[in-house]
Amino acid sequence: MADKDGNVLAKDYGIGIEPPQRIFSVKGHQCAGWGMQGRLSQIFGDDGRTIMLAFDHGYIMGSTAGLERLDLVIPPLLPYADCLMATRGALRTCIPGNHRKAVALRCTADTSVLKDDMSFGSAGVDIEDAIRMNASCMAVQCFVGAAGELDSLKTLSYYVNQGEKYGVPVLGVVAVGKEMERTTRYFSLATRLLAEQGAHIIKTYYCDNFEQITAACPVPIVIAGGKKIPESEALAMAYRAVNEGAAGVDMGRNVLQAACPSAMLRAIRMVVHENAKPEEAYHAYELWRKDVK
Repeated sequence: MADKDGNVLAKDYGIGIEPPQRIFSVKGHQCAGWGMQGRLSQIFGDDGRTIMLAFDHGYIMGSTAGLERLDLVIPPLLPYADCLMATRGALRTCIPGNHRKAVALRCTADTSVLKDDMSFGSAGVDIEDAIRMNASCMAVQCFVGAAGELDSLKTLSYYVNQGEKYGVPVLGVVAVGKEMERTTRYFSLATRLLAEQGAHIIKTYYCDNFEQITAACPVPIVIAGGKKIPESEALAMAYRAVNEGAAGVDMGRNVLQAACPSAMLRAIRMVVHENAKPEEAYHAYELWRKDVK
């Protein structure tokens, strides 16, 4: 019990000084609970932007180029990423537990690329395991417009309900199947639909008229890197996206399959967090790539 004697009496009450305004930089979550905001702050910087490093491809694709040895490839990249997007298996076996990065934990269980229709996924990781793994958010794959759309949305709703209960955000991932159009209209529908279902963050592809999509989505959008393209083009895409309203990027193959992954991730940081022009970032990439060699 505290000793009542010897305490200094309180005297500075700041009379007449207004309480500081609580400002939260993540779009759409100014009124979220303290725990939810805390996890979102692990993912997004004070500028409201993030760089996610995606290496969850193996859960549907198996071993892919650049991801054969996660234990060798990913740890050197940790200093340059804000958030790691991965499966629990990859995290447990390949990422040191003393890392200090946010984690977007892939929680859905989906069929492999061998299936013609991958849209019939299900819940794979429960909320308790996500919390045990200190996940900053739970990533849920959603196929809008596919045969399994209803199953996708049910799974998304399940994770949103659980996340709201425990203060864990949900990242809704817009998955594009073989038969789906990659148009402004489609991505505008899909991103808004996932946000309306309660997803706290949306991951989608960059497309024409992207500023219309980000404007109509009430929560942050991060763009997927998609298939491997030349480094200069990937940096230009990232630049256009963040200047058209994206809250950051979630890139995998365009980092891991680059000639120098660490230099590429550093260049992406320049674009996303320093507002560098893509030409400037690519020049820095080339210099860093030579230094590594």
